[in-house]
Amino acid sequence: MSPTSIPNNETLLEVVPADVRLNEIRDDIVVIGCGNLLRGDDGVGPIMIRELFEEGFGDKIALVDGGTAGMDVGFKMRGASIVVIVDACISGNLPGTVYKVPGDVLENLPPPGQFQSHSFRWDHSLAFSRWLLGDEYPTEVLVYLIEAQSLELGAMLSQKVDEAKAVVKTRIKEIIYDRL
Repeated sequence: MSPTSIPNNETLLEVVPADVRLNEIRDDIVVIGCGNLLRGDDGVGPIMIRELFEEGFGDKIALVDGGTAGMDVGFKMRGASIVVIVDACISGNLPGTVYKVPGDVLENLPPPGQFQSHSFRWDHSLAFSRWLLGDEYPTEVLVYLIEAQSLELGAMLSQKVDEAKAVVKTRIKEIIYDRL
């Protein structure tokens, strides 16, 4: 960035607007939002994906509404350098708590003999995809989990989860900007 003089002889760095920095599509950056839109806070991942799309990021990186189809998550990761997954969780901590976890910590294969496509979650998909994609598996997988308050059918996002979503979205934007 080049310095710019202003009338009182102070020097500022030139600020480049975000839309100028994001002028190239990067399909090696993939953000996947997982969860069920019909179950309150469980929909935080897909809601975030829609917001990022509405903010113009869908033209810059790969945004994926992973919904509840864990098997599909793996195929969307092929060839990416970084994948960020966002989902709700229930661990017993305060609603809105944000966890940032390396994907390899959460890789989990379903127990032998208990594989069913309807119960195949994204954590299963991480483990399965590492084997299936081989060299095309992402070099980095980050998972943001947001502690849910309510998974009630038909409920909206709780205030705490909505606030946490904003924090996570900011972190995801920082990841994107750092790689452009």
